[in-house]
Amino acid sequence: MDGRLVDSHCHMSADEFAQDLNDVIERAKQAGVKALIAVTEGPSEFERVIQLSKIHPRLVFPCFGIHPLQGSEQALHSVRTQDLEPALPLFQTYRDHIVAVGEIGLDFTPWFAPTVLERDEQLMVFKKQLEISKELELPVNVHSRSAAKVTIATMKEQGIRHALLHNFAGKPSVAMEGLQAGYYFSFPPAVSRNDQRTKLIKQIPLERICLETDSPALGPEKHVRNEPKNITISCEYIAKVKGISAEIVAEVTTQNALCLFPKLKL
Repeated sequence: MDGRLVDSHCHMSADEFAQDLNDVIERAKQAGVKALIAVTEGPSEFERVIQLSKIHPRLVFPCFGIHPLQGSEQALHSVRTQDLEPALPLFQTYRDHIVAVGEIGLDFTPWFAPTVLERDEQLMVFKKQLEISKELELPVNVHSRSAAKVTIATMKEQGIRHALLHNFAGKPSVAMEGLQAGYYFSFPPAVSRNDQRTKLIKQIPLERICLETDSPALGPEKHVRNEPKNITISCEYIAKVKGISAEIVAEVTTQNALCLFPKLKL
C-alpha cells in the first residue's frame, strides 16, 4: 500500500520496545507510516517520549497523559489523584512539545474499579486532564473501556471539541453521541480478529475515523507484540468492512489525523 499512514495511538515508550525500537520504527517507515502519535500512561514515561521525539523528529509526536489504570500489568489499580500530581508541572514544561493530552479517560472494568469511590476518583483525574487540554489548546486521546457513555458525556459537559476515542467498543447509539459532538474514533489491528466491530465501523463515517495500532497491545494475534507496521491491517480491515479501497481509507484517515492533531507535521 502506497501513501502516508498515521498511527494515531501507540505506546512507543513501552518497555516492550526497549530492546529493538530502532528496528520497530524502521519497519513502520517501510510500511508507509509517516507519524507515530505516542501516548503515555504515567509521568515516568514523559521524559522518554520527549527524547524519542527528538531522536525521531517529524515521526514521533509525543502526548502526555495519566491512564485511568495505574501500576504494573500484574497489579493494576484504578487511578488516584496522587498519581496525577507529579505530572502536573510537566504538562506546562513541555506544552510546546506535546501534540495531545493522552492517554486519558475512564475504565470502569468491574475488577479494576469495583466501587463508586474508585470510579468517582477516575472521573476527577479525567476532568482535571480535560481542563489541562483546554488550557493548552490540545486535543485529547481517550480510553473508554466499560465506560463509553459516561466518557462521552463527561467530555461534552467539559466543553471538549477535539477528541479521539481510541479502540472504541461502545454501542453504536453511544458512538452517535460522540459523532454529534464532533469526535473521532480509531480502531487497532485486533478488530480484524473477528466481526464484533463491523456494525460500528460501518456506521461511523470514514471522515471521522483514524487509524491506530495501540502497539504493543491489540495486534492481529493475541499474546503477540503489536507494532506500528500493522497499521496496514487496520486500514485494510476498515476498507473491507466499508467496501472501498485501502488507498482511500489511508488518504482520508491521514487527513482526519491532520485535522484532529493540528501540531502534526508530515
